[in-house]
Amino acid sequence: MKVIRIGAGAGYSGDRIPPAVELANHGNLDYLVFECLAERTVALAQLEKSKNPDAGFDPLLRDRMNAVLLTCITNGIKIITNMGAANPIAAAKEVVSVARELGISKLTVAVVHGDDVLSELFSHDLILMETGVPVISIKDSIISANAYLGAEPIVQALQMNADVVITGRVSDPALFLAPLIYEFGWPMSDWKMMGKGILVGHLLECAGQITGGYFADPGYRNVPNLARLGFPIAEVSEDGSAIITKVEGSGGCVTVATCISQLLYEIGDPSAYLQPDVVADFSKVQLSEVGSNRIQIEGATGHPRPDMIKVTLGVKDGFIGEGQISYAGLGAKARGQLAIDVLQERLENQFGIDLLDVRYDLIGLNSIHGRLMSEDLDAYEVRARVAAKVKTKKEAELVANEVEAMYLNGPAGGGGAVKSVREVVAALSVLVPRSLVNTSVTLVEL
Repeated sequence: MKVIRIGAGAGYSGDRIPPAVELANHGNLDYLVFECLAERTVALAQLEKSKNPDAGFDPLLRDRMNAVLLTCITNGIKIITNMGAANPIAAAKEVVSVARELGISKLTVAVVHGDDVLSELFSHDLILMETGVPVISIKDSIISANAYLGAEPIVQALQMNADVVITGRVSDPALFLAPLIYEFGWPMSDWKMMGKGILVGHLLECAGQITGGYFADPGYRNVPNLARLGFPIAEVSEDGSAIITKVEGSGGCVTVATCISQLLYEIGDPSAYLQPDVVADFSKVQLSEVGSNRIQIEGATGHPRPDMIKVTLGVKDGFIGEGQISYAGLGAKARGQLAIDVLQERLENQFGIDLLDVRYDLIGLNSIHGRLMSEDLDAYEVRARVAAKVKTKKEAELVANEVEAMYLNGPAGGGGAVKSVREVVAALSVLVPRSLVNTSVTLVEL
């Protein structure tokens, strides 16, 4: 039976590059997939593109391609990635530029278009999923509107003999489902096979999270050689069954427990995991160990795809002003708390700032579980932190400056102060008719 080997080269935008290099060199892969887009990543990329029309793609794209492209082309490994973010065509040109620098003489890069639906958004009466208010009511604050595309345009790109496929916003599992559809000839109306492929994609999409990353807990869940954590490989058969594994000798582990943790990650109802390609059903999935770091998965199925497509909106949502300052030695907790009390009085009662949200924390004592959990605890060192969400950049700067001013205007012994101001980009969701989303594929060739 034909078997396709797919490696996960990244699970988020800033992920580590060495495990992807290991996959390219030693994974015996057919495909290497880089999944790098989170909910707000496209909106942030749109902001970059607005400043520079040649920007707006993943900042590590060049580094990743420098690290793996020559090996992949030499070994016949196709690359699929959503590192195009807000500017897939510019990303494709960047890949071609890297290929030229690496001495690659022939390369075909396919660009998937169609996820950007901002221009069509206001022609329909659409309602925000989170609040129930009309999308038109927040029109002036919307930065971006990107639909979650499915596997179909990626399959089309592969049919055009692309060596590298670059997309913007697509469903994360669709990046992995597409090569299975292409290689095995699965009809996209075969909901059972679509469900099986989505299971593979879901298990791989967070990369090291299924090989022991975000899993290790010393004494409870031990993970060997975490410093050399390897990224996962799926060996997928034509019937949709698969084995999850990793490069032999790499760090981390692939166990039933690591696979279950990823299986249940962010899926909501396991019997109805909504995707643009299918409503996947994981409720009868079975996992079994078939060798060292080899877990077989089977039992997924699916149901007809949803009628609507999810669109993520990037929305301007004010600014955050933040500052931190440390106190150490005897009485550190009391001095840190005094700094917090003083800052709260100044910000809330003396300046008249409209605080949309604010946090006052002593990092190491109560920043996670709250002040009540730390009342009886003492500390030799603490770090006072204030972060406030406000409407304007000027107000955010005032918050940050007030924390820094604790050097000379607060308790004794404060040091190591830092401050920052950043614009807030919120993510909201809306469902749109499929007819609103039109995809296409173009080629950029060397």
